[in-house]
Amino acid sequence: MAENYFTTNSYSIVTSQRLHQWPKTTLLVLSLLIVAAGSGMTQDVAVGQATATVLATLTVSSTAALVFGNVYQGVSSTIANNNASAGVFAITGAASSGIMIFMALPNYVALADGSDRMTISFSSTDASVDTLGAANPTTMAAGSGFQNINPHNFPAAAVIGAGGTTNIYLGGKVLPTIDQTAGAYTGDIILTVAYTGN
Repeated sequence: MAENYFTTNSYSIVTSQRLHQWPKTTLLVLSLLIVAAGSGMTQDVAVGQATATVLATLTVSSTAALVFGNVYQGVSSTIANNNASAGVFAITGAASSGIMIFMALPNYVALADGSDRMTISFSSTDASVDTLGAANPTTMAAGSGFQNINPHNFPAAAVIGAGGTTNIYLGGKVLPTIDQTAGAYTGDIILTVAYTGN
């Protein structure tokens, strides 16, 4: 019995020693393979989308000139922004979208040959922004936009009207001198409009 006991224990010792002789890297690789196999069974894939809608292009046009008509030497002439002779600009685009408005206004109007020029001025109440798009400065309804505002500084809250159109009405004043040369005077009024993204 003692011999068998010794033999059995000797085998156990030998087996244990052989396990300890296995390279540690081999045991590590086996462990990693088991972990990786378990993780791979929980993978999934989802596909999302990116979308964008381009809004209508902004268009700006001058539909009526600011007309002072006949003026006299030495006598100033004023046109209000709600007068039938006021200048009219039409803006069309995506309804209810925020817009930035900038107007470059002349300091003078001049004869075609450039031989004489006449002062023109714009006060802090010479413009109106009509979001109903009525296209008629004499019939702008109260509360339909911004009335009697500064054409040098349009409001940041300006928008395209719900119908897709906004109009700007512009008045002004010319001041002919007492020796102003007779003839037809003109000057450029440049309107720039852009979406604000609001």
